[in-house]
Amino acid sequence: MPPLLERDTVEYPRSDRRRTRRKVLAAVVGIAVLVPVGTQLGGFFPHLSNPFAQQIVDHSPAPLLLALQNLSQYHAATGTFEVVVDVEHNTAHVSPLISGERTTFLGRGSVDTTVDFSNIGADRVTVSPDRRSVTFALPAARLAPAVVDPAASRVVGRERGLINRIASVFENNPTSEQELYQLARTKLNDAAKSSDLTRRGEQNTRRMLTTLAGSLGFTHVVVNFDAPSTLDTASPASVSSWSDRDRLPVNSERAGQPG
Repeated sequence: MPPLLERDTVEYPRSDRRRTRRKVLAAVVGIAVLVPVGTQLGGFFPHLSNPFAQQIVDHSPAPLLLALQNLSQYHAATGTFEVVVDVEHNTAHVSPLISGERTTFLGRGSVDTTVDFSNIGADRVTVSPDRRSVTFALPAARLAPAVVDPAASRVVGRERGLINRIASVFENNPTSEQELYQLARTKLNDAAKSSDLTRRGEQNTRRMLTTLAGSLGFTHVVVNFDAPSTLDTASPASVSSWSDRDRLPVNSERAGQPG
């Protein structure tokens, strides 16, 4: 073979290889020692910035406005409730220690009482000829859907079987709480129905309209509510309309107070 095509081979001494390995190992050990030492020193000297402090970077995109909607409902009252959701998923004829899951969830949320003012026109407001008395005919107060507060709700207990624990390793979201939030929302709606939240909302609406009409010069204000429909979420305890004793003159001692 011609001399120009011959490959030159250079052999490094074993001592040089050992030195290189020692240098790399020493650098790794040095970093492993300096990081915790630097963290501890940052605690003793708070005025010095810690070069190894953890940083949080927010890569979230800008908010996107999906829709705008004009509201025509009067939110007359708000109730805050707390419920406990205890759900168990098991497999028939299999011990819960092997297959099964039980979760206890503490849910807290609020429910509003609303009165729809969107369809209130001249046919629902009657003014006396002397413009001293006015009568309002309003739709029945309704309970808005419950809203669960994620900041005040949490899982207080979770038990899972062996198979469920192993399967959770291969799942993207092994402890999803969506089902728990839905069940908590249902319980919050039921709790609001059994309370006097609807009646309280009607009282506050009467008070608001009485005060408003009084500022316009009316001295006699009557507020009637329609009977709640069977599809309404309002509780049956809400009375459909005022009786004669609930007709409050604005200038009386009971003006603006619930009936």
